[in-house]
Amino acid sequence: MDTRRLTLLGRLAVVACVPYLTLKLLWVLGFDIGVMDTHRIGHTAWVTANVLTFLLDAVAAVVAHTLTRPAGLRTPAWLLAFPLWMASGLLIPLMTGLAGGSVTALVTATNPLSTGDFLAPWVFGVVYGGFTVETVTLLGAFALYAHQRWGGLLRRPLHALPDTGTRAIQRIFVLPAAALLAALGIVHVLWGAGSTMGVAAADVAARTVISSASEWAAGLLSLAGAAGLLLLVLPGLLPRLRVRTPLFLAWCGSAAVFACGGCLWLGQAVTDGLSPGASAAPEGLPGLVGALELCAGLVVLCAGAFALCELTAATRSTPASGGGHPAPPTARTPERSACRASRPAARECATADDR
Repeated sequence: MDTRRLTLLGRLAVVACVPYLTLKLLWVLGFDIGVMDTHRIGHTAWVTANVLTFLLDAVAAVVAHTLTRPAGLRTPAWLLAFPLWMASGLLIPLMTGLAGGSVTALVTATNPLSTGDFLAPWVFGVVYGGFTVETVTLLGAFALYAHQRWGGLLRRPLHALPDTGTRAIQRIFVLPAAALLAALGIVHVLWGAGSTMGVAAADVAARTVISSASEWAAGLLSLAGAAGLLLLVLPGLLPRLRVRTPLFLAWCGSAAVFACGGCLWLGQAVTDGLSPGASAAPEGLPGLVGALELCAGLVVLCAGAFALCELTAATRSTPASGGGHPAPPTARTPERSACRASRPAARECATADDR
């Protein structure tokens, strides 16, 4: 049943990417469909931005297709986990900010998406409609995939996590990163609540209900990520809690901080460096927040990669008996025979192996 759901969700995610990819491809080829102001952005910057976003969504479509294939369980973990972590960081804040802004717009009887003069209103419907379906299907498929491949680890209580060799070193780096995520989350929440602390007057004047909701979403996700990291590196706080809950919080929070915060700031800083006189990157406190988000995201990414490798290796090497000695080599023969017995059995054996 889970395999059929995974296949369905993965295929729907691929289909959800098609409208956005088609629109971006038309723009790259020079067709200005849906663009009302063709002179607002330079041609080079316009083509570069569209090519980059086209490639990002194309990678998401390829990953979604890979999740539906039997070979997906044999794919190296990092090859799927990293793009899905980035996709989570881009899609979850976008959807939460859009949902919050839409509710606020309904209450205040305003629609900031239809007041611009750059893109036609129907473009937002196509883009955000596709992103909504893509978020639900792609991340839902990955959740099923993760439970197939790492279910034994995800269902463990925190107190049963193997004590890996670098746990103490991980605390040295992750605890400051968690504190930094919490501080950055508070700053975003304050901005979402209307604070002008460190924000330029022009940026304050350009605020909308969507931007305020996005700040709230960024702040809450950052705080959730900090809480998840603390529970993972200090399992004694809630020892009976299953690993999947704090891991979900840390995954979503750190991904949002890195992708929507740090990478966005990095792209704007690179634009400033390549284009003298440009002012794309924010200055003052917003610029500092972006730089710190990039650093915090990189720390969590590296620590999480090492921790996952160690935990899965420790899980595979756990002795089958209570004697403290590993099983003899001949014990693997029945397992291999069982793997060849049927496709479900083969899939289950592949699940236990985190390549």
